[in-house]
Amino acid sequence: MSAPKIRNVAIIAHVDHGKTTLVDQLLKQSGAYAAHQAVTERALDRNDLEKERGITILAKVASVVWNDVRINIVDTPGHADFGGEVERILNMVDGAVILVDAAEGVLPQTKFVLGKALARGLKPIVVVNKIDRGDARPDDVHNEMFDLFAALDANEEQLDFPMLFASGRQGWAVKDLADPRESLTPLFELILSHVPAPNLDAEAPFGMVASILESDTFLGRVLTGRVEQGRATVNMPVKVYRLDGTVVETGRLTKLLSFRGLDRVAVDEVSAGDIVAVAGLTDATIPHTIGSMDLPGPLPATPIDPPTLSMTFRINDSPLAGREGKKVTSRQIRDRLYREAEGNVAIMVADSSETDAFEVSGRGELQLGVLIEQMRREGFELTIGRPRVLTRTNEETGEREEPYEEVLIDVDEPYAGAVVEKMSRRKGELSDIRPSGGGKQRLTFRIPSRGLIGYHGEFLTDTRGTGVMNRLFAGYGPWKGKIEGRRNGALISSEDGEAVQYSLFALQDRGVLFVSPGEKVYVGMILGEHSRENDLDINPVREKKLTNIRAAGKDEALLLVPPRKMTLEQAIAYVEDDELVEVTPSAVRLRKKHLDPNARKRADRASGDAA
Repeated sequence: MSAPKIRNVAIIAHVDHGKTTLVDQLLKQSGAYAAHQAVTERALDRNDLEKERGITILAKVASVVWNDVRINIVDTPGHADFGGEVERILNMVDGAVILVDAAEGVLPQTKFVLGKALARGLKPIVVVNKIDRGDARPDDVHNEMFDLFAALDANEEQLDFPMLFASGRQGWAVKDLADPRESLTPLFELILSHVPAPNLDAEAPFGMVASILESDTFLGRVLTGRVEQGRATVNMPVKVYRLDGTVVETGRLTKLLSFRGLDRVAVDEVSAGDIVAVAGLTDATIPHTIGSMDLPGPLPATPIDPPTLSMTFRINDSPLAGREGKKVTSRQIRDRLYREAEGNVAIMVADSSETDAFEVSGRGELQLGVLIEQMRREGFELTIGRPRVLTRTNEETGEREEPYEEVLIDVDEPYAGAVVEKMSRRKGELSDIRPSGGGKQRLTFRIPSRGLIGYHGEFLTDTRGTGVMNRLFAGYGPWKGKIEGRRNGALISSEDGEAVQYSLFALQDRGVLFVSPGEKVYVGMILGEHSRENDLDINPVREKKLTNIRAAGKDEALLLVPPRKMTLEQAIAYVEDDELVEVTPSAVRLRKKHLDPNARKRADRASGDAA
């Protein structure tokens, strides 16, 4: 039995290819907004971090009506680090709109999301977006997409994909570039004709798989998913199953919410095929099955790819701990991390062997960096260790394996040599090089994930900020041995107090400073990067000795080079194994793991003996 008046479709693409902007126009042209309603740009990017960074972090649902058919649209993240969001969302839809930039063409995340959609058997629609760009190359991109479909083993039906040319910002789509560019009507009509209606049994016992978890001040836990079978009504008793068939809890659906435009509207009944949000349960999470009392067991849920990167989250035990944040205890940090792992299936949390520390695993530095940024904005203080890759043992050969990534780099030709040299030092293998137009070259590498930790800053320096790097998890491969990290040592404070301009002026010849005059410092805090390979203890609080004798030339202005201020992601990528990032609501500091210089020497000797 099908639900002919419903279509469920996901918008998936590489980061910055225009998904959320296209959804804005779909909402606008379908009449989802009232005439007097104020409309913000990228309306589905609701939280502060998404607006500041201009990227989608969390998948979200909106709904439009076109020719009496309700189209549920799921906007998904484009960055590879948030691939877990994309994977679980594809369970809720019957079709996918694949966006690809008319100039940039096929990029790693395009390959990732398309591969997942094809594996699910979805019927994709390809939209070549940003056709209004001056460097657009629509015919080449069309050929790239066909080659990609073939490389991903698409079946005959999927290979016969329909394609549109569009400008999401200007709000039009056409089948042929010679057609008049008026509206997105061709895209709406193609969704109705190409994406099948949900073919599900509305008479079976009610069942749905939770795909999105949110917390609401008034409703408590709100779980979103597609009704896979049957019907549900308000206050209906339900049972929640884990994947192994055990029961999590029983309860009642106190609220049923259906999507209308950007809003969730309370309804009395929902049926198979619709995407809905339910409230009233206390323990249910992703990917539990919520079903009626006569549902015999859990519904199948697609497993997602495992995490590849791990960081240690600790309490902040520096001398400045507790001065800037409100949440500083290990219990508060633990509760927050386990709450995050409930709603974000791509993150795993485990207690560490260290005291007051937790191992947090995820897809990449950006995903974990976003979590840390959210925590510091909520008032947490914590220290973060250097990212580590998660290795595994090959069951057949017994050899150690590590995660690899496919890296696509667009770079101006004069800088290509420097990039190839640095990547090869980090055990990267160049697999393809080709011109990409405009004096640029496109380089493709396969490299261990370890080799990319801390490289992005160097990459931007080497390419004078003009290079663009895209990366995608490419599976596991043999362990590549030692990979060089940061070459320069650190400038380490030997005193507590406030940094003094006179002292910093004398020290700036030693390397690049990270602190300004007046900033609080403590013993063991990293104040800068040494110009040589060894660490150096320095005194940043030494003041000028004053006398009552005035001498010529003694009152010259002390001009300091502006310090290098690191963002949270830059700091996480910068630190070595014996260093930590101290994160508070108002500061990001670097420090040594052992603050006492004697303890550091003992640790160095111990690691040397172990080696």
